[in-house]
Amino acid sequence: MTETSYLHAVRASYDAVAVDYARLVGPALAGKPLDRAMLAAFAEYVHGGGARGRAVADLGCGPGRLTAHLDGLGVRAFGVDLSPAMVAVARRTYPGLRFEVGSMAALDVADGVLGGVLAWYSTVHTPPSELGPVFTECARVLAPGGYVLIAFEAGDARIRLEHAYGHPVELDVYGTPPDLIAELLAAAGLTEVSRLLRAPDPGERFPQGFLLARRD
Repeated sequence: MTETSYLHAVRASYDAVAVDYARLVGPALAGKPLDRAMLAAFAEYVHGGGARGRAVADLGCGPGRLTAHLDGLGVRAFGVDLSPAMVAVARRTYPGLRFEVGSMAALDVADGVLGGVLAWYSTVHTPPSELGPVFTECARVLAPGGYVLIAFEAGDARIRLEHAYGHPVELDVYGTPPDLIAELLAAAGLTEVSRLLRAPDPGERFPQGFLLARRD
């Protein structure tokens, strides 16, 4: 895969903010009961599905908070992130878990081996026109009966960030309608199981969307 310019910008921006991001964001999912509920449901589906016992990839894992959360739910999770600095923070913070540098659009994972894929707001910097190949890659690495959970900004606009977590950045944040996420997942061969839309919490720009799908 030829890397596009937006991936260069995302990597450079998250390399710059990695340490302060981990410090400022704080504990995963504090005060977010619906988010925790979707992750708990995802873990239960993975445990009980046709691909149970297989590993789960946390794509765009950042400093590893969600990878560790899944591990706490009994899921054999590992993290993948585009930013080497984020991966370094994750490895220091959670030395008992596995973290790798990689792109969710070109995973170094064999076909059909994973029990689950989590993309927790890790697609928000991907232009909607380029989401299809990302979801196709998610489907490729899932075993039959495996599940994918996508968390995303449920809007229909692009926001440009030039400063975040105390650093200059070059990041576009895309809101994506839930129906479009569902259509793209279906086109990749993934069947919708459930979706949740919640109102934005303070500091969030859009309603927050969560969509769970299965590879049949």
